[in-house]
Amino acid sequence: MKLFSSPPGPVETYPVQHTDAEWRERLRPEQFAVLRQHATERAGTSPLNQEKRPGMFLCAGCDAPLFPAETKFESGTGWPSFFAPRDPEAVGVREDRSLFMARTEVHCARCGGHLGHVFPDGPKPTGLRYCLNGAALTFKPANPDA
Repeated sequence: MKLFSSPPGPVETYPVQHTDAEWRERLRPEQFAVLRQHATERAGTSPLNQEKRPGMFLCAGCDAPLFPAETKFESGTGWPSFFAPRDPEAVGVREDRSLFMARTEVHCARCGGHLGHVFPDGPKPTGLRYCLNGAALTFKPANPDA
């Protein structure tokens, strides 16, 4: 997991880059707001909260595989939650001091899209809770016919 201490800015570069206009063309408005503008969707509104099939959760911005379905758990928060990414290098983190508190933001390491936050109150084996916006993710089932 890559750690960045500053908010996204011109210093950071990612393998997948687009202009704001290109991102707006590629993403639905709620995806753009979350991934590119660091918005947070309302709790309990994502259909991905109910997703229970085997498969992979991908970045909605660049299709990078991020979280295997077997790492998803019910956190009771209203957002899709996971205890570990597919690969520690698939996501990056940085300090987020917005809203008068210190949190750890999670973003896609491939396109820099804002995913949500990670907290140290998750289940074993990691003890982490990646609390993510469903709008920042898509789901690819292991068996598309299921």
